[in-house]
Amino acid sequence: MEHPVQSHQGFTSAVLDVDYSPTGQEFVAAGYDRSIRLFKARDMTSRDVYYTKRMASVLSVLWSADSKFVLSGSNEMNIRVWKANAAEKLGPLTKREKQAFAYNEKLRETYKNHPDVRRIAKHRNVPRHIFTAAKEHKLIRDARARRDLRRAKAQGLDEEESYLPQTQKVMLGDAEM
Repeated sequence: MEHPVQSHQGFTSAVLDVDYSPTGQEFVAAGYDRSIRLFKARDMTSRDVYYTKRMASVLSVLWSADSKFVLSGSNEMNIRVWKANAAEKLGPLTKREKQAFAYNEKLRETYKNHPDVRRIAKHRNVPRHIFTAAKEHKLIRDARARRDLRRAKAQGLDEEESYLPQTQKVMLGDAEM
C-alpha cells in the first residue's frame, strides 16, 4: 500500500466517477473534461474516448450488467447510452459476419506491432479543448522530468539511479522536506 500498482492516464481534468465492467477486465471513468474513457485494467492509456459537443462535465458512469453498454450522466441532466465496443454491431450476426469479424480481429492481433497498424490503433479523435490541454500537460511533465534529472546530476547521481517509474512516485500524502 506504499505506492499504486498501475497509473492510468489520459484525462486533462478531474475524474469524477469510475465503474468496473462485470468481467473485471476493464473499467470506465467519467471526467470533468467532458469525456468518458474506457481502460483495460492493465493498460496505462485508454482504449476508447467518448464525448459529444453538447455534453457537459460527466458526473457518473455505469457499466451495464451484460457488459455491452456504458451509461453516463452529465451536468446538463442527460443520460446517454454508449456501446462498450464502438465497432460492435448490434443485433444478430450471420455466420458470414461472425467469420469476417473473427478474421479481422485475428489480423489486428497478428500485425499489432507493425508501425502503421499501431498508429491507426492508437489514434483517437478528441475535441480541441482536450487536445490542447493534453499538450500543455505533456509540456509540464517534460519540464518536471528535466528538472528532476538536473537535480539528480547536481547531487552526483546518474540517470538510472535517479529515474523513478510513475507508479513509484508519491501520488498524495508525504511531501518532500
